[in-house]
Amino acid sequence: MATDNLVLEHLRAIRSTVERLSEDMQEVKGRLGILEQQYAIISNRFDRLDDRVLRIEKRLDLVEA
Repeated sequence: MATDNLVLEHLRAIRSTVERLSEDMQEVKGRLGILEQQYAIISNRFDRLDDRVLRIEKRLDLVEA
């Protein structure tokens, strides 16, 4: 009987740890999603800036058209 209780105690501890890890993973996934959105916005802005700089360079004849 003591062995049964010990096994149940360990299983409960494992379950508790898994639940905490699951909650942590949900938080990490949420944060990662936010970072992905911010990266896409910044990447888009850099692309637009690159296009603008290229147009300026062409107007000033700093690069070949």
